[in-house]
Amino acid sequence: MAQKQKFQVTLELPAGEAPMVDLGKMLGQTGVNLVEVKRSYDAATAGQRGEVVPAVVTVFDDRTFTLRLKTPPTAFLIRKALGGKGSARPGHISAGTLTRLQLREIAERKLPDLNTSDLDKAARTIAGTARSMGVSIMD
Repeated sequence: MAQKQKFQVTLELPAGEAPMVDLGKMLGQTGVNLVEVKRSYDAATAGQRGEVVPAVVTVFDDRTFTLRLKTPPTAFLIRKALGGKGSARPGHISAGTLTRLQLREIAERKLPDLNTSDLDKAARTIAGTARSMGVSIMD
């Protein structure tokens, strides 16, 4: 018999070191074993420490769960490539410049989570996010 889904949530947590407080806030009411969720997440993301890795946690009626990891958020990857934050006033104040190579690397990394399989289209999507953060793209 198939398990019936009870609850599903996407959490953005630091890789390899998920805070129990955040897990408790989001999953406490489901009755799932929070320590086991933390262990699973930390083990799955140990190689990506220092990044934010979203995870979709699905809890079933029998209090079991599945964990599906996603790629880090686009804005996080852009900030990481820049080595700083986005602009406080995009369009007025520049936050920095990304090269086409950096843009392509971010697009390659985000490709599994985007709604396209074409790398050029993915790069244009990433470029749009960068522009909205006040980041310019250098040819």
